[in-house]
Amino acid sequence: MSEAPAKPATLPRNPNFSSGPCAKRPGWSVEVLKNACVGRSHRSKDGKAKLQEVIDRSRKVLGVPENYRVAIVAASDTGAVEMALWNLLGLRPVDVLAWEAFSQDWVTDVVKQLKIKDARTFTAEYGKLPDLKQIDFDHDVVFAWNGTTSGVRVPNGDFIPADRQGLTICDATSAVFAMDMPWDKLDVVTYSWQKVMGGEAQHGMLILGPRAVERLESYTPSWPLPKIFRMVKGGKLEEGIFKGETINTPSMLCVEDALDGLNWAEQAGGVPALVARSEANLQMIADWVARTSWVEFLADDAAARSCTSICLKIVDPWFLGLDDAGKADAAKRLSGMLEKAGAAYDIGAYRTAPPGIRIWGGATIEKADIEALLPWLDWAYAQLPDALAKAA
Repeated sequence: MSEAPAKPATLPRNPNFSSGPCAKRPGWSVEVLKNACVGRSHRSKDGKAKLQEVIDRSRKVLGVPENYRVAIVAASDTGAVEMALWNLLGLRPVDVLAWEAFSQDWVTDVVKQLKIKDARTFTAEYGKLPDLKQIDFDHDVVFAWNGTTSGVRVPNGDFIPADRQGLTICDATSAVFAMDMPWDKLDVVTYSWQKVMGGEAQHGMLILGPRAVERLESYTPSWPLPKIFRMVKGGKLEEGIFKGETINTPSMLCVEDALDGLNWAEQAGGVPALVARSEANLQMIADWVARTSWVEFLADDAAARSCTSICLKIVDPWFLGLDDAGKADAAKRLSGMLEKAGAAYDIGAYRTAPPGIRIWGGATIEKADIEALLPWLDWAYAQLPDALAKAA
C-alpha cells in the first residue's frame, strides 16, 4: 500500500449514507410533521384527504399515466410486491429474475410458497445481470429494476416488448424518483417511501397498469388470499384502495413526512432533477474509483451501475490475500472506523454481498457530502492493516 493519506479535516454535513431507510431530504426537521393528522381516524375526511394527496402527488411527480391505479399498502415494498404476486400470478408461466438478495426472495415466493410449477428462474452473481434475452414475455415476468444489495440495475426498458402477453411485475423500490421508469413497459410497479424520498418505513406503494387490472378482474388465484392482500370483490377492483381507503391503518405521521418529501421533489424540479442529482453522485464516485487503486465497482458494466445503491468491491492485493473471514472482518472494521469518525454511517455491504462498501447516492444525498466522504474512505482504508494487526 502507498503512503497513508492525512486524516481529512472536513466531515460530510450529513453522514447518513444508508441504503434504507435512507437520508432525509436536505433541510428536513421534525417541524415538517406539525400539521400531521394525528389522533384522528385515517378514515376521517381529513385523514382520507391526506392519503389521497400522497397518491395524487406521487402520480404527478412520477408521471404515472392516468389509466394506472396507485395505492398505499402495508409492509413497505415487500408487502406491495407480495400483494401483486399473490393476486396476479398462476394464470401463465412465470419467469423470475434475481441478481441480489431481495429479488431472490421473489424467487422463493414464486417457487416455494406459491409453488408455481411453470416457473423459470434466471439468476446472476452479485455485480452482474442475468441474460435478459432469455426472458419469455409470453410469461409473467418478475424482476427488480435496481438491485439494492448489488448496485446493479437494468440499463433501460428496451428489453421489454410492447406486444408482450404476460405481465411485467417490477420491484422498483430503489429506482423510482432516481431513474426513469418506462411506464408503458411496466404493468406493476412497487416501491416504499423509505428509499429515494427518504421517507419513513413500513408503507409501500403499488401501481397497477390497465393490463394488471384486467387480470385482477378476470382471474381468481387457486390459493387463499389474506385480508391484507385482497384487492377484488365480486370480480371487480376495490376502487377505494386506490382512493386513500387503505386496507390497514397507516401512520399519519409517516403520511405527513411523505407529503413533505413530495413537496421537496416538486420544488427541486421533479423526476428529471432528482435523476440528475443521483447521477451526479454516481459520477463523482466513478471519478474517484478511476483514480483509486484499491477499489472498483461491484458492477463491471458501467451501463448497469446503480446511481442509488452504489456498491464497491475492494481489489487491493493485500485485501484479496485475506481469507473470507479476514475480508469480512476488514470490511466491517472499515465501516466502523468511518462511523466512529462521524464520516459515514451504515455503508457496509449487505450481509450476503461480497465484503465491501455500499454508498447510497439517491436524490436526497447532496453531492458535497459525497465529495467530503471520499477522502475519508482513502484515509480509513489506509489504517486497516494496522487496525487488523493490533486486533490479532
